[in-house]
Amino acid sequence: MQRDITREDRPRSFRQRPGAVRSRTDCPILLSRRLVLRPPHEDDIDALAHLANNAGIANMVARMPHPYTAADAADFVRRSNAGEMGKCVYAITKADNGAFLGCCGIETQEDARTVELGYWLGEPFWNEGYATEAAHVLIDMVFRTRDVDQIDACCRVTNLPSRRVIQKCGFQFQATGMMQSRAVGSTVPVEWYRLDRKTWVSLKNWGEMR
Repeated sequence: MQRDITREDRPRSFRQRPGAVRSRTDCPILLSRRLVLRPPHEDDIDALAHLANNAGIANMVARMPHPYTAADAADFVRRSNAGEMGKCVYAITKADNGAFLGCCGIETQEDARTVELGYWLGEPFWNEGYATEAAHVLIDMVFRTRDVDQIDACCRVTNLPSRRVIQKCGFQFQATGMMQSRAVGSTVPVEWYRLDRKTWVSLKNWGEMR
């Protein structure tokens, strides 16, 4: 549901630092009321390929190809766990049965005081509050364990559900821009948002933001 903008298409302040590689030991397993966020693994490949092979998702996530094959899923799992993607990548799973729902993650930017949030969910799990719940626990981890000042996020201007998730998490609108969409095959308009540490601290209870 959310974006994942390519390095070349980001404004300078949003680009990943050259050569940045994040160790999985720096990306702890995260728990929320209904979810477990953990590293993707090989057992996720079939579910990942099935859920990600959806044009409605690929059109909103810049680097996701369409069609999305099992080979794409296997490569994603390998690269995310090898730290080659330069970010913390999580599989979003249900706490009660371990079902794979989608992915989320953070990416360090060229500005070391900023990280960027991204996420997507399989269509069967839309409109259940899972994206907001995953974003909340990931944001909490970032501000509690990392020396950063702000988290950035963006979404396509047509992606109203993703915009609602971003706004429920307290992000404030910053600007509009363009990004390259692999599935669409052209640039698409996006909105940029930012959540700073001061605003996060002022949020008394994530439950009030749902």
